Amino acid sequence: MTTRPRPIRVLIADDNRSVRKGLRLQLEAAGGIHVIGEVSNGVDAVAVARREHADVVLMDLQMPGMTGVEATRELTRPTGEPPVAVIVMTSFSLDGYVTDALDAGASGYLLKSHDTDQLLTAIRAAMRGEALLSGVVTAPVLREFARRGATNPETVAQLSAAERRVVAVLSSGTTSNEQIAERLQVSVHTVRSQMQSALKKVGMEDRTQLALWGARNHLDRDVDSLI
Repeated sequence: MTTRPRPIRVLIADDNRSVRKGLRLQLEAAGGIHVIGEVSNGVDAVAVARREHADVVLMDLQMPGMTGVEATRELTRPTGEPPVAVIVMTSFSLDGYVTDALDAGASGYLLKSHDTDQLLTAIRAAMRGEALLSGVVTAPVLREFARRGATNPETVAQLSAAERRVVAVLSSGTTSNEQIAERLQVSVHTVRSQMQSALKKVGMEDRTQLALWGARNHLDRDVDSLI
């Protein structure tokens, strides 16, 4: 007898009631997701997420009391409690907002005006420890982290040729396993395996960090020559 997986517990944090209602309707129509509540500010987002044991919080950035970035930082800091994944869902695509959210620990960044069809994919990716960034913001964000970070050629040399190809495509802004597999003409299973191996070798915890690391080490510039 097959045991059905536990529904993903999602909290919606947005100060716009209409937005919350729309997100709730979209999520409740999908299988495998349980909306545990709605809140309108960052303080309540932190409190309810912890009290109700949220798996994922959909977090707006501009909210009263405590901003989405501040709430994200509070929810993702190590506490010994089960981790909470935060997906920023906002109207702002400015590079500064994106980098602040990722620096605070967000595992995804989507735009309300462009990416509602990616919401379920982002939630499920977050539960797998993966990340999904809006295609509108990915390239500028990677360029910013490449600009501010230092290179580490010794660590790059530890990657196999196949791992470097996967990281190069990821760092160039192609973030889903399916798209990476299609571009490299390999299976999704192969991409997942090489991604996990690369994460271990470079000491990163998730795909977003790996993409930023690859950009810092200029692997995104080598993508065409490596494929």
